[in-house]
Amino acid sequence: MAEMIRDPRVMKKAQTEVREVFNEKERVDEIYINELKYLKSVVKETLRLHPAAPLLLQRECGHVCEINGDPKYWIEPERFYPERFMDSSIDYKGSNFEYIPFGAGRRICPGSTLGLLHVELTLSFLLCHFDWKLPNGMNCEELDMTEIFGVTVRRKQDLYLIPIAYSPLFTT
Repeated sequence: MAEMIRDPRVMKKAQTEVREVFNEKERVDEIYINELKYLKSVVKETLRLHPAAPLLLQRECGHVCEINGDPKYWIEPERFYPERFMDSSIDYKGSNFEYIPFGAGRRICPGSTLGLLHVELTLSFLLCHFDWKLPNGMNCEELDMTEIFGVTVRRKQDLYLIPIAYSPLFTT
């Protein structure tokens, strides 16, 4: 959500896709989650820039953050740009080790599929039913994206957003 709130273009594009898919349906449901190509790209890009587990422990320690930010593999690696994953063969399995948010090979996270489904469903629901804004007239450039590293990574500052109920009946 933090990356999308920082880039209104990405937020709008993701919301439009989610609303087009789910406004035709009765509810946000996992059955239709594979239709959300752009939202899946947003999740992939978020995990590339902000991996939940920064270290992969095998025989030696490898920093996922360094791999995911390597200009050898990524154009403008520090930029949040979900479109880099659209029509791309890069997946979560880390076949070529350029993108490994869940590890790779025999040591890949066994819960990655379930975790991704939960993230995609939750985001779909939030984007489908609400518009979002920062509190107190705060501007997206003021959002502090500093992270705290440990066994997992999280933002130093909690993200506070104001939800505005979305109703397709009242849009212009």
